[in-house]
Amino acid sequence: MIIEHFKNENPLPVYRRFRDQGRLAPERLIYISSWVDQKMHRCYQLMETDDPTLIEQWIANWNDIVEFEVYEVVTSKEAAERVAPLL
Repeated sequence: MIIEHFKNENPLPVYRRFRDQGRLAPERLIYISSWVDQKMHRCYQLMETDDPTLIEQWIANWNDIVEFEVYEVVTSKEAAERVAPLL
């Protein structure tokens, strides 16, 4: 899960670059879905990869106009399976 904070709370540079150049993600970094907050200050993206360095490469294409938080997540089902033996 990646939380993008649009610098200066300005989505326009992000949407311009996306319009002109696309997602700029390396191959094998798979976009799943995204959501943008109502104020258009933040984007929450779900991406998938088996190589964390691909996320770093993708961030390098955007970090001049976006600040990033990256969280490794699992599905709720996977989380339940992990804790089940401890219950």
